[in-house]
Amino acid sequence: MSTAVPSPAPSSATETAANHDQAPVTPRGDRLIDVLEVMERLLAPDGCPWDREQTLDSLRHYLIEESFEVLDALDDNDVTAHCEELGDVLFQIVFQAALRAREGAFTIDDVCTSIADKMRRRHPHVFGDAKVKDSAEVVTNWSAIKAAERKATGKVRRTLDGIPKSMPALKRGQMIADKAAATGFDWPDIAGVRAKIDEELAELDAEVRAGIEHSSRDRIESELGDVLFTLTRLAGKLGVDAEQSLRRANSRFIGRFDAMEDRIHSEGQKLAELTLPQMNQHWEAVKRMQKE
Repeated sequence: MSTAVPSPAPSSATETAANHDQAPVTPRGDRLIDVLEVMERLLAPDGCPWDREQTLDSLRHYLIEESFEVLDALDDNDVTAHCEELGDVLFQIVFQAALRAREGAFTIDDVCTSIADKMRRRHPHVFGDAKVKDSAEVVTNWSAIKAAERKATGKVRRTLDGIPKSMPALKRGQMIADKAAATGFDWPDIAGVRAKIDEELAELDAEVRAGIEHSSRDRIESELGDVLFTLTRLAGKLGVDAEQSLRRANSRFIGRFDAMEDRIHSEGQKLAELTLPQMNQHWEAVKRMQKE
């Protein structure tokens, strides 16, 4: 495998100073070669037995897991972890591309060429002569270019096509609702969505009151799903990311529960030994301390 040639150093102090006055340049990514060489070695006949046994299917959950770990690093504002987790995601991309290359399907170079070409096409205001006045116009142009690309394939695309099935259900639900709303299929205001949530909750309550004996679990699940889906539209109306909102709520709950458990242990007690009212007293105490 060839080694990238480093850029020549500035020929003088004047040139160095001039370079500092220019806009910062993104590093070229020469070290990507290292990752490709590591991957090639791992998949060699005398490489790693585990890596050589992996398939595109077996790698699926690793890509998902590593992507969520990137989000965790962002949530924690942990720069070191962010760097490491991005590396893990990059390795998964390189790994999958390597397996496709062994099938004769495509290579990592094809992946890079594809995304670079796509970004140039969809940024004509940067790489071409198009003019835009703001980011909203960039988004409009992006959608128009994307639609033209789809039309060129000759495939009929429906409004809700292309939303990844493997996305977390809450995030996917919001994308579905947002895309439908973009066609005008939407409540006129927040009050309309809120009323629909009450309606869906009433239908769920009716199924729950009927009891498991008379109302199948599938019907209860269906009604609960309608409640959750409608909540994603409320999130869209409020300009809130439903997935991120729930992720942060999960983190808040874990933080409070851990603090409650630590408080109970500090008093020489065990969580399982307390009654619900006693646990609630500690829970409310933790909430008060956190607010203060």
